[in-house]
Amino acid sequence: MEKTPKTCESCSKKSSCTVQDAKPGESPEQHRDRLLIERRLCSIKNKILVMSGKGGVGKSSTAVNLALALVQEGKAVGLLDVDIHGPSVPKMLGAESVRPKGTEEYMLPIDCHGLKVMSIGFLLPKQTDAIIWRGPMKTKVIQQFVRDVEWGDLDYLVVDCPPGTGDEPLSILQLLGKNIRAVIVTTPQEVALIDVKKSITFCRQLDLPVLGVIENMSGFVCPHCGEVADIFKSGGGERMATEMEVPFLGRIPVDPAMVEAGDSGVPYVVAHGESPTAASVQRIARGLIGQTGN
Repeated sequence: MEKTPKTCESCSKKSSCTVQDAKPGESPEQHRDRLLIERRLCSIKNKILVMSGKGGVGKSSTAVNLALALVQEGKAVGLLDVDIHGPSVPKMLGAESVRPKGTEEYMLPIDCHGLKVMSIGFLLPKQTDAIIWRGPMKTKVIQQFVRDVEWGDLDYLVVDCPPGTGDEPLSILQLLGKNIRAVIVTTPQEVALIDVKKSITFCRQLDLPVLGVIENMSGFVCPHCGEVADIFKSGGGERMATEMEVPFLGRIPVDPAMVEAGDSGVPYVVAHGESPTAASVQRIARGLIGQTGN
């Protein structure tokens, strides 16, 4: 098994790479960390932050199923969960008891349904343990997830961010460097849209391109006949995308089986790949592939 840090001698980008040179005032430790981070990231073509200014919009389930839909399209995909206080990705993937392997120098991501995954949930002794950290500690562990995890060659690294525009999305954005874009998740209700607009403003203030808006919980899939009915509001996310002048990626209707899939640990697009809701996720994944050119 290969040990890190890997030498850059065989890299085709070596002649144009400036990372090997220390910055003015940079300590040897800071330079080493920057080299390691760059080595992890240089084999990742696209990084997608899944964000929302509002909690409870199904952002994590959207990130998990979207990442798996990209895998189903033949892409090499990683999923990084940076929700430090509420990591739900391990539960959704049925991997709460799995622990990462590796050496003292690096960790290997967990393989779930062909998806490479890392979350602080894999490192907790008990899933009910509370993480009581301030910003600097959260930033440090997010840096470790980028620096010390051997992601390998990826077409996409999907990052599940916690709600809001605070430490976690800001830290990961500063660490990931180039080729980062955002996907914004909302529900159709106005109470969600007000906060979700803040995420788009966050992206613009930090020059982070927005791939588009996903309207989650848009309509309801009848478990008996499969028809989609608008018993909840629908269209609010699309109207917001138009108002904020960002692309609209599509709607994902509510399906009771989505809740069951999240609780059972078998991801929805894996267990119900032929359903209307899974088809919506798959269309969005293909749309992202078309936008990113990979």
